Amino acid sequence: MSRPIEPPPTVWELPHPERAGEDQVAGVGADLEPGTLLAAYRAGLFPMRVRRRGRIGWWSPPARGVIPLDGVRVSRSLRRSIGKFDVRFDSSFAAVIRACGDPTRPDGWIDDEFIAAYTRLHELGWVHSVETWQDGVLVGGLYGVAINGLFAGESMFHRVPDASKVALVALVEHLRTIGATLLDVQWLTPHLASLGAIAITREQYATLLNQALATETEDWD
Repeated sequence: MSRPIEPPPTVWELPHPERAGEDQVAGVGADLEPGTLLAAYRAGLFPMRVRRRGRIGWWSPPARGVIPLDGVRVSRSLRRSIGKFDVRFDSSFAAVIRACGDPTRPDGWIDDEFIAAYTRLHELGWVHSVETWQDGVLVGGLYGVAINGLFAGESMFHRVPDASKVALVALVEHLRTIGATLLDVQWLTPHLASLGAIAITREQYATLLNQALATETEDWD
């Protein structure tokens, strides 16, 4: 894959992340056009629905979850699991995002509009999937947005134990190989903490984000 294609710029003026305060939402509205999404990630924002209104919210948590690329935790059992999977990149993006958007999942938020938006960004070269396979069957994976040294993880899924964890370990190894510097996972959850995720302040995230955006990496593939 060649370098990503830059889409037309957004027509919206997105809010500053600090407007989010403690409620995490800096603003509501706008659209999910490729230029809008890229502008948001470059500013430190990411989109999710604001449930009470169903509109697009632009989120900036005061405690941002990140996984240091030199701090991922691979337990003994997870290390044994790694050899049980075939890991691929960008071989079945549509299936990965559909699985992440399964409406039966608890707190599901990835609807058809989000799937279409991130598929467009994938086609332009900005969004990637990491997949785990067993016997030719997709059993887990994740997807996210890659901009220079930033990878903003969006969602992951698994159908067998450790499938998504193996995808995450493979992602970290790949990001280190191509010279990326920041793996954003949005929020710190117990699951992500077990893999080495930590929480940093909004200000710390802004510093790391600026450094990542200024970092040139090798091509994704």
